[in-house]
Amino acid sequence: MNTNLKKITAAVLLASTLSACASGYGGTGLGSKETIGTLGGAALGGWAGSNIGHGTGQLIATAAGVVIGGFIGNQIGRGLDQADRQSAYQAEQVALERYPDGQYSRWNNPNNGNYGYTVPQQTYQQPSGQYCREYQTTIIVNGRPETAHGTACREPDGSWRVAS
Repeated sequence: MNTNLKKITAAVLLASTLSACASGYGGTGLGSKETIGTLGGAALGGWAGSNIGHGTGQLIATAAGVVIGGFIGNQIGRGLDQADRQSAYQAEQVALERYPDGQYSRWNNPNNGNYGYTVPQQTYQQPSGQYCREYQTTIIVNGRPETAHGTACREPDGSWRVAS
């Protein structure tokens, strides 16, 4: 089994474990916002952790990234409603499509006070010709900021797909 497949398998297993543990809490289970946040955070945390260290240390960093990312993602998911998620997604798409590197695309929800922004940080073209952009997204829920970094690449149909 290659190293990347092992990392992904470990991340998925740990994310599933987090989800299973959380669904047993009080017999109520996770709401869809929390499930999406937990799994998304776990995947992002696992990816980040997998890029740290080598050998056994890298596996430990991946596991820690999954656990920490899952927890943070769960907390964000718990606080975001459908309007927040839609506004954050639209701000991300506008930033990726229209804004130059360094310019912020902001959103806010006056009904609950949540807000955030996405800022493209670097645009580049892959050897295949596909354009990609590294970006940072920050979401403020209940006054607490959570920041994530990612890379999105333009698809043949013109949409942006998150690559990492």
